[in-house]
Amino acid sequence: MVFESLSDKLQNVLGKLKGKGKLSEKDVDAAMREVRLALLEADVNFKVVKEFIKTVKERSIGSEVMESLTPGQQVIKIVNEELSALMGESVSKLEFSSKPPTVILMCGLQGAGKTTTTGKLGLLLKKQNKRPLLVAADVYRPAAIKQLQVVGEQVDVPVFTMGDKISPVDIAKASIEHAKRNSNDIVIIDTAGRLHIDENLMEEIKGIKDAVNPTEILLVVDAMTGQDAVNVAESFNENLDITGVILTKLDGDARGGAALSIRKVAQKPIKFIAMGEKMDQLEAFHPDRMASRILGMGDVLSLIEKAQESFDEKKALELEQKIRSQTFTFDDYLDQIQQMKNMGSINDILAMIPGVNNKALKGINVDEKEFDRVGAIIQSMTKAERENPDIIDSSRRKRIAQGSGTNVSEVNKLLKQFKDLRKMMKQFGNIEKQMKKSKFKLPF
Repeated sequence: MVFESLSDKLQNVLGKLKGKGKLSEKDVDAAMREVRLALLEADVNFKVVKEFIKTVKERSIGSEVMESLTPGQQVIKIVNEELSALMGESVSKLEFSSKPPTVILMCGLQGAGKTTTTGKLGLLLKKQNKRPLLVAADVYRPAAIKQLQVVGEQVDVPVFTMGDKISPVDIAKASIEHAKRNSNDIVIIDTAGRLHIDENLMEEIKGIKDAVNPTEILLVVDAMTGQDAVNVAESFNENLDITGVILTKLDGDARGGAALSIRKVAQKPIKFIAMGEKMDQLEAFHPDRMASRILGMGDVLSLIEKAQESFDEKKALELEQKIRSQTFTFDDYLDQIQQMKNMGSINDILAMIPGVNNKALKGINVDEKEFDRVGAIIQSMTKAERENPDIIDSSRRKRIAQGSGTNVSEVNKLLKQFKDLRKMMKQFGNIEKQMKKSKFKLPF
């Protein structure tokens, strides 16, 4: 889980302050020593840590805390605000050209996930009703062009290629003309990466920049490389004047130092974060929401956004009507499971709920394969069985178990759960009827 180690330590340190009716400067000093250690262990830049601790300490021994009725809570509030400020305070959105196409130049070292991220960004913009074009300008890495074409097919976004014998500068220039002819309003150029920063790499990307005058220059960096990611950001920014950073593999980074350091050191915002390998797992970076998640305060806004993206409004209204009329079927149940899966990892969703901290989640083992088993059982039923489970006798249960690769006890368990769910819905409907008679209405 993202920032797991740092989150655990900060929540533990600040939790000790929560219950104290009064705080002394000695209490604050002791807490700040632990916070400093936690940040350094998370591979946060030492200069960033020094400045952060100084600011938090100065605010924490000020009158807003010392004279507060809940000083511990005030310190947590200060840490939350300063963490958010450290990462940029508010979301930094993409700039779009007033005269299409908007050109986005992708850069970074080899292995950071640049080509995959190019596809993810294309998909994200496509969902925003844009018409992106991906451009294969990496003519050096074997199969780089083919990889981008595969990625383009996965996200259903066109890819512009000219092979590996043409210079990247010429490819970039030609892609702009192609985009204009084909009404593509966004051009995302995937450039060559290197195993390390070198002069030739920078000169080539500078040439592309000069040729196409990009609106955005986005640096893709691997969050798991820690301070190396910060150094890479500094170097690319000095040479290219990047407009923002995309952090990849953030879900696999238990430390998270890069995310907490880049904004302060490179003076450029983190615009997006990749939270998984799937093509739809790229999201805008919200510093305030991330700070809240680190401190165990949840992330309700992101949770709501995920639900809005994953749940079909029309289907939701149909479901509401079925619950009211008590005609909920296994087909509806399966549809709800699929929409839940679309929201992502269950543990990630739970982490967004306020009050659910990392320690609590460690005790929960959510077997997400259970969704697949349930889906297989339902899909092994006939249409009549899905609509009326009461007809499912012992012989039908055996057939369903055999068809779904499960056993009869698992089929029985699902049927019981569904029966209980229907019973609860019936009770809910009866309560609503009683409230209507009493001239009360449910809030939906």
